[in-house]
Amino acid sequence: MHPNCLTVNAILARAGALGRVRILEQAAPTAAAAAAQLGVPVGAIANSLVFATAEDMPVLVLTSGAHRVDAAKVAAFLGTSVLSRADPEFVYRHTGQRIGGVAPVGHPAPLRTLVDVALADHPQVWAAGGIPHAVFPTTYDELCRLTAGEPVEVS
Repeated sequence: MHPNCLTVNAILARAGALGRVRILEQAAPTAAAAAAQLGVPVGAIANSLVFATAEDMPVLVLTSGAHRVDAAKVAAFLGTSVLSRADPEFVYRHTGQRIGGVAPVGHPAPLRTLVDVALADHPQVWAAGGIPHAVFPTTYDELCRLTAGEPVEVS
């Protein structure tokens, strides 16, 4: 198993989470791809999207795969003038993981994390496990707890 997946599994185990990383047959770099392989609604996929504030600070937004992040709305919530999707190098520098497989945990340092309240509509949600071929099951409440995430309407 990839080191990123091992790191995620260790964090899940220490936190008392029941789910563990599963390796998919095909890469799932999008919510639609993950949902199709798992046989779940796309809204049950927790996309890990990294943004950069006007102050160049990273923010991780865990959004339902059925939503698009309203950057202006989230920027206002954060109190920053601009919120931009981070480029691949910025994402890797702050998460240690590549776009398409960014897990909500396992980063070199904690990231401010916002969790889409729409994920609470699903009894089980799926998040990336550190690489594009990996996912793990969790719940909305557990995801908030694991990430110290703030529940927010992001779309």
